Amino acid sequence: MNWGNAMAEARLYSFAGASDPQTTSLDDRIFAANINEDLLYRVVRMQLGNRRQGTHSTKTRGEVRGGGRKPWRQKGTGRARAGSRRSPLWVGGGTIFGPKPRSYESKLTKKMKLGALAAALSDRAGSGNIALIDQIGFEAPRTKAAVELLNRVELSGKTLVVVATTEYNRAVKKSFTNLPKAKCIACGGVNVYDILRYDHLLMTTKAVEELTERF
Repeated sequence: MNWGNAMAEARLYSFAGASDPQTTSLDDRIFAANINEDLLYRVVRMQLGNRRQGTHSTKTRGEVRGGGRKPWRQKGTGRARAGSRRSPLWVGGGTIFGPKPRSYESKLTKKMKLGALAAALSDRAGSGNIALIDQIGFEAPRTKAAVELLNRVELSGKTLVVVATTEYNRAVKKSFTNLPKAKCIACGGVNVYDILRYDHLLMTTKAVEELTERF
């Protein structure tokens, strides 16, 4: 996919719902960038790798308890030679080339991360899957109100709701918590993996302004 440098646009809704949505322009640097699929893959792999604890561990034949005595004499039994009951070939023996504690952390440059973020946002914008809203002003957690809002902005699939850091509060977060197909995050935590996991993006205008400052 490559949306090139086409003009990026999105529907802008009012939280009060007093008027029909308007069409607004988006920053082409962020929402109409070239889509580098290899860069997207590398950033997602970095994110998922950095989340892994890496505490998995298995025991080799030198770490398994027992096995100090030769099971039977070398010759004359008609059986195959065996030197230890803790051989990897035996039940209860050690593990050959099993996993050991390690770090899966990897790093990419800031330029690559921002490039991948712009590519992910551009993919959603190019598909018409980004909607804007002037604010999300829930005074108290209300799941029903969150469902009505998503239906009104015509986002029925999996939706990532992004609000500005100053707008992120308990009422807004809790309103979307019980919705299996929605997730609400602050703009400071927006990332490539979450954008690609969800079909649609609903962003407040302040979140877009805050995101623009990152670039």
